[in-house]
Amino acid sequence: MLRFVLRRALFSIPLLLIASVLVFTVIHLTTDPVAGLRVNPRISPADMERYRHDLGLDRSGPQQYFAWLGNFVQGNWGTSLFSSISVSSQIREAIANSVVLGVTGFALALLLGLGIGVIAAVRQYSVFDYVATSGAFVALSVPVFWFALIMQLVFGVYLVQWLHLTEPILFTAGMSVPGSAGFDLVDRLRHLALPAIVLAVQLVAVYSRYMRASMLEVLGSDYLRTARAKGVRERQVIVNHGMRNALIPITTQAAIDFGSLAAGLIATEAIFQWPGMGALFVRAMNDGDYAIALPWVMLTMAFVIVFNLVADILYAVLDPRIRYA
Repeated sequence: MLRFVLRRALFSIPLLLIASVLVFTVIHLTTDPVAGLRVNPRISPADMERYRHDLGLDRSGPQQYFAWLGNFVQGNWGTSLFSSISVSSQIREAIANSVVLGVTGFALALLLGLGIGVIAAVRQYSVFDYVATSGAFVALSVPVFWFALIMQLVFGVYLVQWLHLTEPILFTAGMSVPGSAGFDLVDRLRHLALPAIVLAVQLVAVYSRYMRASMLEVLGSDYLRTARAKGVRERQVIVNHGMRNALIPITTQAAIDFGSLAAGLIATEAIFQWPGMGALFVRAMNDGDYAIALPWVMLTMAFVIVFNLVADILYAVLDPRIRYA
């Protein structure tokens, strides 16, 4: 197992280098941090050239790339081109906010999705199975941004009017009430609930369908029939023997989904004004702030690669028959 992990880690290094070249090239071709200065009549062409020199934009592409890569590896990510705030501090805060939202929605999706999938498989062709299947198809068909807006209207407008409330039961924007000081757990949960539900809806549909299909395959296997013949209780047969092996196909999907949380949830964060990685990336691209965009993309790729490796390791944990050379 150790050799496998080390080999995968070594293979990831050239992958990250190739990806960094592509990302650096694309972002430099599509963003121009000096473009916003041209609309200011007080800035002369000489000032703009001086600014380009300070940013190193007057050097060749390879020189810019290797200078940036060296600083990135050393952890010197510089400051934002527009806010003059440290890039590392902005990304660190944004990752923390995205992880809070992502982990909450992800845990909710796993809990509901796996539970629905198991029950639907055990009660195949029952009313619950038909309702779960239909609900999954509906959830997969609903656009995230549309569902988020509907949730905002329901909780932010209609329920307030119908119940004559002074404030919404669940807040529809931000992480806390404007003007509040300190950390309030109840207030944070009221702001977190709606974006977490929006995030979880489609994931619940995906995981429930995967789990149902995987459980149906496992329930017909020989070793489950043998366990029943030995007198093992049905709950132990389902939980201890069936679910453990049924989780293997879902592991890859779940690991990829969790790894992508570092990229933020662009649509959800934008609609609910959640200050995470998705919102940070949109702002950086709109401003042409490649000092933020480049580390953002590199961290996103690193998270995806790491959690793919985690998925491979979990295979061996879930199924002892799997061994890596």
